[in-house]
Amino acid sequence: MFHSLTDQIAEALRSAGKGTILTGLIGKGIQLSRTPSMHMDEAHAQGLDMLYLRFDPELWDGPEPSIAEMLDRIEAAGFSGLNVTYPYKKAVMAHLDELSEAAQNVGAVNTVVFGNGRRMGHNTDFWGFAESLRRALPNGPFGTVLLLGAGGAGGAVGHALKSLGVRQLLISDTDPASAQALATATGGTPCTDLAQAAEAADGIVNATPMGMAKLPGTAIDTALLQPRHWVADIVYFPLETALLAAARARGCTCISGAGMAVFQAVRAFDLFTGHAPDIARMQASFAAFDEPGAQGKDRS
Repeated sequence: MFHSLTDQIAEALRSAGKGTILTGLIGKGIQLSRTPSMHMDEAHAQGLDMLYLRFDPELWDGPEPSIAEMLDRIEAAGFSGLNVTYPYKKAVMAHLDELSEAAQNVGAVNTVVFGNGRRMGHNTDFWGFAESLRRALPNGPFGTVLLLGAGGAGGAVGHALKSLGVRQLLISDTDPASAQALATATGGTPCTDLAQAAEAADGIVNATPMGMAKLPGTAIDTALLQPRHWVADIVYFPLETALLAAARARGCTCISGAGMAVFQAVRAFDLFTGHAPDIARMQASFAAFDEPGAQGKDRS
């Protein structure tokens, strides 16, 4: 582990060859992320040299740097771009020069591209979740959906659900103001009674960090799940969250966070490199983590 962001960047620059594409992920609790391997495996397959790092402030000594400080140092080191995850997807926006249409609509950024002295913010989670759900549930049903979480990821998921034709979007968040803001932006409805919302819903989506390895648990009482529900989770480490395990046991159709993770990375890879990735290869790279012995390998 590194003592500071400065140490981590310095080591990266020492190990990078001329022409290496430097990218990374900023977030907390990200050591199990599969995103670095997806990007570096795809780059290698295309004959590109890429180094993709995990920047986790929780692992550094001393005071935690601000998102502004991290962006400044990483950009100055010559990185092409960064992915951004919990808890920085909204905070990062104040430190960017431009936002894509998706980032503006969603109100969150998960991909930053550096170039010509400017910082461009994108939201590839929006397309990533929409494409994942479209492939998993080509016929819905999308009449009423309960969305758990209205933060950075929840914003992307909420807009994606509306783009897929959800007629009634019910939004729950521990912060009522966030739920109301997303409801206003999407034409959804904030809700506080999860039992009533679950009874009305065709599908339930967890867009909170609940269920991550470092935040175990569920954002809804799993006793409210019914076999007729489809249940989606954006968390993918672990891939089988407590929510999905409970939903599967009740006979629900389950959609893991794998699809969103892959498809957001597909779009981000194109933004970082200017090269269209092979989706099947990136899916195979993601799935390789589930092979026997894969967790013991160094796939950083």
